[in-house]
Amino acid sequence: MIFALVALVVLALLAAVHRYVWRRLVGDTTAPGSTLRRVGTVAAFVLPLLSVGAMTSGRIGAPFWLQQVLAWPGFLWLAALMYLTLALLVGEFVRPVLRRVLARRDAAAADRTTAVLSSEAVATTTSGTRPRTEELVPAGPAPSTTSADPVPETAPPAEPEPESSAPDPVAATAPATADAATADAPATPLARPSRRLFVSRVVGGAAAAAGLATVGYGTANVLSGPTVKRVTVPLAKLPRAAHGFRIAVVSDIHIGPILGRAHTRRIVDTINSTSPDLVAVVGDLVDGSVADLGSAAEPLAGLRAPHGSFFVTGNHEYFSGAEQWVNHVRELGLIPLENARVEMGGFDLAGVNDIAGETEGQGPDFARALGDRDRARAAVLLAHQPVVIHDAVRHGVDLQLSGHTHGGQLWPGNYLAELANPTVAGLERYGDTQLFVSRGAGAWGPPVRVGAPADITVVELASRQA
Repeated sequence: MIFALVALVVLALLAAVHRYVWRRLVGDTTAPGSTLRRVGTVAAFVLPLLSVGAMTSGRIGAPFWLQQVLAWPGFLWLAALMYLTLALLVGEFVRPVLRRVLARRDAAAADRTTAVLSSEAVATTTSGTRPRTEELVPAGPAPSTTSADPVPETAPPAEPEPESSAPDPVAATAPATADAATADAPATPLARPSRRLFVSRVVGGAAAAAGLATVGYGTANVLSGPTVKRVTVPLAKLPRAAHGFRIAVVSDIHIGPILGRAHTRRIVDTINSTSPDLVAVVGDLVDGSVADLGSAAEPLAGLRAPHGSFFVTGNHEYFSGAEQWVNHVRELGLIPLENARVEMGGFDLAGVNDIAGETEGQGPDFARALGDRDRARAAVLLAHQPVVIHDAVRHGVDLQLSGHTHGGQLWPGNYLAELANPTVAGLERYGDTQLFVSRGAGAWGPPVRVGAPADITVVELASRQA
């Protein structure tokens, strides 16, 4: 019942956001019945359907090819919708300012026109120009009406004028005069859009450009692969012999319908280029079943580290068949740490299952992983979610390596991530325990990262005795 209620609220919110975006980008900027309005209206119905299909196709067991077809447009539209909405909301503050500026400009133009017309009228009045009616009075003395000679009632016939081959000057100049008048006549002005329509088009166009450019930039960030970060972490209990031990931490690879085998290969090549002593894959490796994505994960067999590559589950493994994936990564040469611990040269390396496994009776078991160890030795814990840091503190862990947050992935999502996680990204201390959270190497949902670039981090352990 609660799930259904939440789903209805989410759908209602999505419908309201789509209605708002349609009104600002289509309804306010296009003419009723125009081609652009028809296209925009169709898109307003089709794009959200693609997004719903992208989010649900994997959960309902749709064919993998269909998941791939829906994933790109469906998830990219979610990112575009987010940034279009943010840009349009900013535009709501720009809109009245722009209208006010245009109103003042038009008022100033009207005042200048009035001033020009007034000055012309004054100049005409003071120049003494005779009115046009005076120019029609013939020059010369006026005829006398009191003449002695009577005016004959019938005028004598006029002698015919000889025909002349010279053209009539009036007739010859008539067409030219007409043409000149036509040329001098002002052209019919083009219809100007109303001030409201002009403002809507300017703000809508700017918002669309900003939103889509942001999504394009964020997509390029993901497809170009993660960058390498380096962090030095001093551990009080680490012996001098282990000083400088390097752990390549990678999380949230998210192999799926969008990020496939090429994505995995880029990550493996990047990790190997750092020449780490150990590789730690801290969860959310996949978004799909072994049957669909097993081949896309195969490049992981190429990881090279003298002390091995280790893996712990994330919450997404439990959406995708955690047991099958644990077995598959083992076949690829990785060592799963399912609430288990191994002794390395100079420290203990432990790993716990993700808390999402509690629904299957496979949640984290700190007592099993850390309960009987020698606390005089440094302990490094692999745990997907940062929220288990307090359990790590209670069990004397020196360093916890986590992921899960994606660093927020899509700004301003980092502010929401801060509400649910003690640390969103980077290194922080909790008592005697340090927590490092990776932003992850992939992306979930939209293959877009804004303000949270993907990374692989080389954590170098430092001994205080060195």
